[in-house]
Amino acid sequence: MDLRIFTEPQQGADYDDLLRVARTAEEAGFDAFFRSDHYLAMGGSGEPGPTDAWLTLAGLARETSRIRLGTLVSSATFRLPGPLAVSVAQVDRMSGGRVELGLGTGWFEAEHAAYGIPFPPLRERFDRLAEQLEIVTGLWGTLPGERFEYSGDHYTVTDSPALPKPVQQPGPPVIVGGKGKQRTPALAARFASEFNVPFSSMDDVAAQFGRVDEACAAAGRDPKEIVRSIAQVVCVGRTEEQVKARALAIGREVDELRANGLAGSPEEVADRLGQWAERTGITRVYLQVLDLGDLDHLELIAAHLL
Repeated sequence: MDLRIFTEPQQGADYDDLLRVARTAEEAGFDAFFRSDHYLAMGGSGEPGPTDAWLTLAGLARETSRIRLGTLVSSATFRLPGPLAVSVAQVDRMSGGRVELGLGTGWFEAEHAAYGIPFPPLRERFDRLAEQLEIVTGLWGTLPGERFEYSGDHYTVTDSPALPKPVQQPGPPVIVGGKGKQRTPALAARFASEFNVPFSSMDDVAAQFGRVDEACAAAGRDPKEIVRSIAQVVCVGRTEEQVKARALAIGREVDELRANGLAGSPEEVADRLGQWAERTGITRVYLQVLDLGDLDHLELIAAHLL
């Protein structure tokens, strides 16, 4: 099972903090370092302030060598699809082909208001996401020397040279995810290399994966082509006292984390991951690490679970 580190820098982290975590994750043997793409903290001051996801990943692309890098997930409301395709392709080249793009509708209305970003209704956000996925993957997949064109309700692309080309072909892996019961699985069946369900129960995740299977069948795609993953907050300790201290540091209760995340001793968490794999068929887990100053936490997890 792939274990990936997933961070929420909008809660309070600068680039140097993220670099320390990414390098520790790489040295410890984790598969990937991912970050959220948000501009506003969800509780707390968020100081020193947000860091742009793709600027951050560009820097990390040059300061790491093995670990994969990506977003879980970028918001389609934040960027136009052509410039997004350029940014991700450039970071893919800067990293030597280690980038993955998670892309979603966007949901946090307050951050849009705080930074002057339009926030259309949900139906339109889904429409825009579908068009962005068409354009981004279409630009990446256009053969050298050919041109890409697209005409939709929200975006039009005319006579594009579709450059730069990413290292990975036909493009970096695309991650689609969420809990929507109809349009989300349908988009995954069309575009996703991976489908992720964040912070949900085993039963809900299994049901959502079933919807993806049905959408793949309707689209004529083999559902086995899509990696299945989850995201869960992690809180591991050598002793129960250490588990409680780490839970307190992120403002959570141990019992709640045991019920709704991955918490306890390394043995407990390993057993829980085994239950997840058996019940849902996941092969990848994003471990949400909320205390980015506690690098010993990453090393403990790696020593016992990798």
